[in-house]
Amino acid sequence: MPPRSVRACFVGRRRYGAVHELQHRLLAARLADQVGDLCLLLEHEPVVTLGRSAKANHVLAPRDLLAEMGVDLEETGRGGDVTFHGPGQLVGYPIMNLKPERCDLRRYVRSLAEVCVQILRAHDVEAGTVDGLIGVWVDRERPDEWAGAPWARELAKIGAIGVRVSRWATMHGFALNLDVDLAGFGLIVPCGITEHPVASLASLAGRSPSVREVALGAAKHLAIGLDVEVARVEDLSSVSDDDLFSALAPRAAPTESPAARGAA
Repeated sequence: MPPRSVRACFVGRRRYGAVHELQHRLLAARLADQVGDLCLLLEHEPVVTLGRSAKANHVLAPRDLLAEMGVDLEETGRGGDVTFHGPGQLVGYPIMNLKPERCDLRRYVRSLAEVCVQILRAHDVEAGTVDGLIGVWVDRERPDEWAGAPWARELAKIGAIGVRVSRWATMHGFALNLDVDLAGFGLIVPCGITEHPVASLASLAGRSPSVREVALGAAKHLAIGLDVEVARVEDLSSVSDDDLFSALAPRAAPTESPAARGAA
């Protein structure tokens, strides 16, 4: 079977709600074979997101305080608990059909983690996964080494993973902390984990490239992690929210938004 080809696009900084709706529309188009496999790369305006397993007491700040701080609060259909997204964090949303040969959810989650590992390695930070804990992890005391959790001196989470799969087509994905304000994670109990801190590339290495720079250079990391072909990462950051679906899925028929369906 020839290698899969994935179209990767950097879509800039956007609010979560608009991109969540976009994912639903792209997922429907992918299931209808109106668009090929895609991967959106972006950063979000500050937002706290609630997964299917989210516990109310894991959001530590009341809704009105979040609003005053300019932090959105959004429910999602992904797996997992509570997560924070903000500027300086690289977010990846693959919209891929895993059929016929990739219908293995654990394999897919590992592939998302491997994308993050490859990106960090390119910036001299080693990372990996931890049994029983979702996400991507580093040793905060020795970020240039990763021999596994049992040998880590101070385990810290640097990447979150949460997915939704519908008829083996994917949405949501990963969030990798590059130079995000780590104070944002103080608004929540990140992914329900209290015993380990959160880290970023900047906090470990002293500096980090911008999300834009990392995203536009991520083709080889996506290719290795997802085991696909990615020719390049297209820059669609100047396309408006209203026009982004047409730019990503020009063959797809117009679809009604989830918000509009709910109001009907």
